Amino acid sequence: MTSTLEIRPESVDHRDLAILERALAKRRGKTARLTGFDGHKIEIPSDLVQALLLIVQQLKTGNGVTIAALRAEVTTAEAADLLNVSRPFVIKLLETGAMPFRKVGTHRRLRLIDVLEYRDRQDAIATAALDVMVRQAEKHGLYD
Repeated sequence: MTSTLEIRPESVDHRDLAILERALAKRRGKTARLTGFDGHKIEIPSDLVQALLLIVQQLKTGNGVTIAALRAEVTTAEAADLLNVSRPFVIKLLETGAMPFRKVGTHRRLRLIDVLEYRDRQDAIATAALDVMVRQAEKHGLYD
């Protein structure tokens, strides 16, 4: 069984997405109920309702969505794609201990969650640096 699923916006009917978005938005923060063809009802937890809503909203705006298990492992090439950097750069990060990895033979494998946490840390650092630059520009009258 694969640990990822990719959904492309062109693979779904946008009219159905609009209907589904309205229904999910009404249940935001609450559980929902799914009724099967046989009448069997299943409660959908509020977190899953929120996740489904986010997926629908991304597909409606034309963005594809990838769903991956956090325990999934990725290759250095896949990590590079997620981080928008080169594969050699990822390898240097691994060699310096910036992210944990394991070796399968001669190949490196990274946990997806570690790559995403690294990306979030780097984004936070970049955002903080940009905030400092904006404050300095405002202080010197360079930013209106």
